Amino acid sequence: MWALLVLANSLSLKGSEGFVVTLAEQQQYRLGVIYVAASALAWSTSGLFVRLIHADLMTILFCRGIVSGLGVFTLFLYIERGRAWRILRSMRWPSLAATVFSTTSMISGIGSIYYTSVADAMVIYATVPFVTAGVAYVFIKERPSMATLVASVVALIGVLVMLSGEVSGNGGGGWLGKGLACVMTLSVAGLAVVMRQHRDVPMLPAMALSAWLCSFITFWFASPAMVSGHDLGLIIAFGIIQNAMGLSLYTFGSRLIPAADASLLTSLEVPLTPLWVWIFLAERPSQATLIGGPIVLIALFGHILLEVRRNRAVEPAQAL
Repeated sequence: MWALLVLANSLSLKGSEGFVVTLAEQQQYRLGVIYVAASALAWSTSGLFVRLIHADLMTILFCRGIVSGLGVFTLFLYIERGRAWRILRSMRWPSLAATVFSTTSMISGIGSIYYTSVADAMVIYATVPFVTAGVAYVFIKERPSMATLVASVVALIGVLVMLSGEVSGNGGGGWLGKGLACVMTLSVAGLAVVMRQHRDVPMLPAMALSAWLCSFITFWFASPAMVSGHDLGLIIAFGIIQNAMGLSLYTFGSRLIPAADASLLTSLEVPLTPLWVWIFLAERPSQATLIGGPIVLIALFGHILLEVRRNRAVEPAQAL
């Protein structure tokens, strides 16, 4: 908790430009930082859950999807209350597109961790902001900034260094897992572009539907009757803590802080996810990942920090 408060102070809205906010706004901002950082902490447990559960991949995806869908949909009903049915009736093709992209990212994301090292999967996933910029430019003609282009090139170099390593054992990961990590990155980028172009897309029902669609797709290959009580408890915790709780915390927190700050905080998931399996399960990243991973992280956090500073410079001018 203390670390999150320190982080909140470091991202304070009172900057060198002299932009002063009220005490209530500062408290609201810090609360948003804690919520969003906690959501990144919840999401970062995915590697631990996948490694601790002994069931096969399809069974994990099937059971987790049911639990996650129920959790997210319950959150949606709690937030919207009387407006829930009207929102569900208003869902159109952008919501369905978001559902498909989210389902694809769920299957490929957990599959990438299942088939390769957690570190390899997360390093590739860290390139999402730059892949999103490219997809947005191709499909909605949104031009990336020069800083984004430079950071994208640096991140690509880091990924190429990582992929140049020899595939050996669990530490080095497998090419199937790395390929699924690339699919996850593309699908998350597609989801981000849909959300950006159609800002009125109801996110929570689409995420709940995507979890249930994931269960429907994997049902035909799953063996839920073979799941042990131990694995079933872990899968339920996986769906509630990692997915439903993570999304809930982010939904509440992202309303209280700027989007650039939220991006910076959720990026904590990238280094934390492999860190937990390294500490608790001794899954050491490959040498190539230890070299290429920091390059990607430098590009990622450097880019987001520049965006935060740029937004801080714009806010006082708008206030004046």
